[in-house]
Amino acid sequence: METPAWPRVPQGTAVARTLLLGWVLSQVVSASGTTDVVEAYNLTWKSINFKTILEWEPKPINHVYTVQISSKFGNWKSKCFYTTDTECDLTDEIVQDVRQTYLARVLSYPAGNVDAVGSAGEPPFQNSPEFTPYLETNLGQPTIQSFEQVGTKLKVIVQDARTLVRMNGTFLSLRDVFGKDLNYTLYYWKASSTGKKTAKTNTNEFLIDVDKGENYCFSVQAVIPSRRTNQKSPESLIECTSQGKGEFREMFFIIGAVVFVVIILIIVLSISLHKCRKARAGTSGKENSPLNVA
Repeated sequence: METPAWPRVPQGTAVARTLLLGWVLSQVVSASGTTDVVEAYNLTWKSINFKTILEWEPKPINHVYTVQISSKFGNWKSKCFYTTDTECDLTDEIVQDVRQTYLARVLSYPAGNVDAVGSAGEPPFQNSPEFTPYLETNLGQPTIQSFEQVGTKLKVIVQDARTLVRMNGTFLSLRDVFGKDLNYTLYYWKASSTGKKTAKTNTNEFLIDVDKGENYCFSVQAVIPSRRTNQKSPESLIECTSQGKGEFREMFFIIGAVVFVVIILIIVLSISLHKCRKARAGTSGKENSPLNVA
């Protein structure tokens, strides 16, 4: 019985099929290098008193990220190389000029094959919104440095927060950076009531009229009125005066001083009396002693 002969494929057709199969395989291999790479999304600037961090999503599984930042007309500078984090601290870049506008982007690379790039010759990336630190950084919670209530006057001094902005090697305060653009609002009220009053200043000191003998509570808030957004900071911790305790303390010191003076006087008088008695006793002894006969 004769073996059936398979129909012959023309040589040209076989070569074409081989080339086609090779091209398909090369595309599969090329695509497999970038299949698991996911572009970052939801890029968000988080900034308080110029401490600035870029955050994004998602958490990487089979890829890593590199962040790049540039001023509006500058060159890209890479930060946080091949990281599996979803945040990058860019403070040291933006504090060089807080009035500049910055743009960042997050590049995605396959884990273990960071040299692989997309068809455009660069890895997939996502741009952040533009960010101008001077206009957009959030103001941190201010601190009340000191306060004093004397009679009908309440004096409150606010401490400026330090920033990471430098000039001549020295870290600048918020006042140094914003100047007169930075204002403070004082909210104050009698400790026995809830009705609040406000006072404003473009310095760091308040001196307000209050009722004598009344205790007051107060907090402060940093404000930049010239801004369109992020104008106000959180309010500081609440502080309260203690007039009753202050008066008791003053009375205690006065009584203590009087007692101290009285004790000193008693000691001085006792010593003086003792010396006088000794002197009198000596004189009396001399008068009563018999004269020596020659």
